[in-house]
Amino acid sequence: MGIVKQPNIIFVLIDDMGWKDLGCQGSTFYETPNIDKLAEEGLRFTDAYAACPVCSPTRASILSGKYPANVGVTNFISAQHVHHPPRGKLIDAPYIDHLPLKEKSLAAALKDGGYQTWHIGKWHLGTEAYYPDKHGFDINIGGCHKGAPGKAGYFSPWAIPTLENGPEGEYLTDRLTDEAIKLIENSGDQPFFLNLWYYTVHTPIQAKPEHIKKYEDKRKKMGLDQIQEFEEGEFFAVEHKKHARIKRRLIQANPVYAAMIHSLDENIGRLTEALERSGKHENTLIIFTSDNGGLSTAESSPTCNSPLNEGKGWMYEGGVREPLIIKWPNVIKPNSTCYHPVTSPDFYPTLLEAAGLELLPEQHQDGVSFMPLLKGEDDFDRGAIYWHFPHYGNQGGTPGSSVRMGDYKLIEFFEYERVELYHLREDIEEKHNLADSMPELTAKLQQMLADWRIRAEAKIPEPNPEYRPT
Repeated sequence: MGIVKQPNIIFVLIDDMGWKDLGCQGSTFYETPNIDKLAEEGLRFTDAYAACPVCSPTRASILSGKYPANVGVTNFISAQHVHHPPRGKLIDAPYIDHLPLKEKSLAAALKDGGYQTWHIGKWHLGTEAYYPDKHGFDINIGGCHKGAPGKAGYFSPWAIPTLENGPEGEYLTDRLTDEAIKLIENSGDQPFFLNLWYYTVHTPIQAKPEHIKKYEDKRKKMGLDQIQEFEEGEFFAVEHKKHARIKRRLIQANPVYAAMIHSLDENIGRLTEALERSGKHENTLIIFTSDNGGLSTAESSPTCNSPLNEGKGWMYEGGVREPLIIKWPNVIKPNSTCYHPVTSPDFYPTLLEAAGLELLPEQHQDGVSFMPLLKGEDDFDRGAIYWHFPHYGNQGGTPGSSVRMGDYKLIEFFEYERVELYHLREDIEEKHNLADSMPELTAKLQQMLADWRIRAEAKIPEPNPEYRPT
């Protein structure tokens, strides 16, 4: 099997979808037949990672080919770029509130290579001066400074300045797919890059009543309404939540969240049907993934990432390990599985290579093309993967850095200078800290992490002079 011509590229990025939020990933409560079909017809990765446990940094990483620390966007971008002061021992490290225009985005590189470039959905990488049209996209529908639909929610009228309101009650996920289908059907013969970044399944957790009813009935039928759903944890280390405790979800049983995923899955089915109708299916590469782990410890804790530890906003696997499915007819062997780790910056060089374009190593300096994996080759080692999140997360996580090399992952938490080491192949739950029993490997990985932070000029949190132990 070989590459015949430049493929159309569809990059589907889901917001806050957890590693286990799909049927093909092991969920028994959520139903995702259309996404599962993508996996059956393509390649499913078991060890794919987001570059950060929160959204904006991962999005910047995908488009720049760099780790968030190298871009300077290490936390989610708030509308006013204001975050609540911590009650913890440290003060959050500074970061920039936009994707810098000096970065030649993946869209700009593909546009130079002859592609039509379209962005649909969530952007969350800066104000209007940094919108998608400033980063190489010919068309922007729905991309703005907002990180979520906000109080207006998923039913029209929305409060999204770059998306016209639809009929009252129109569901946002449906509308974004409608816009994508129109572009595909009118794309002509020129290859296209569709950056389809859905707002779902980010809060507010809202879904269609008929789908909610389906999963309320399923919840009762499975007896999930009789099982303990939550476990109360420690107090948050952020001032605005000082009286609140972390609320960990123990099982997948939220019928509204399940209904959101149901609608998403329906729309992935509509998208692939449109490709088939238009005759573009055979020459279209589809990527399906998420920007960070599922929301499992705060803000209603709608999903559970078990067996992964924690979720969005945490340095553990539940915060950064993501579903990743890639389908590319006549190139990728159907129904295949890949166990090699890959991460967000890797998409940039991989897609340039898929498009037959020259690589731009000075731009995508942290990315490694995993094209060999798409072609079915197993002799691949992208080297160590790094993370840097020098912030207190709204979901309970604390500042830290981490590195994965082979099957080992080391996490360094800045607050108490604590180090944890896990063998992920044997301990995916991150229950058994090997740092004390493997001091040589721990020291080696810790030094690798420190050296990488220096190269990346990573910002480190400063001590909080107002810290008072509670």
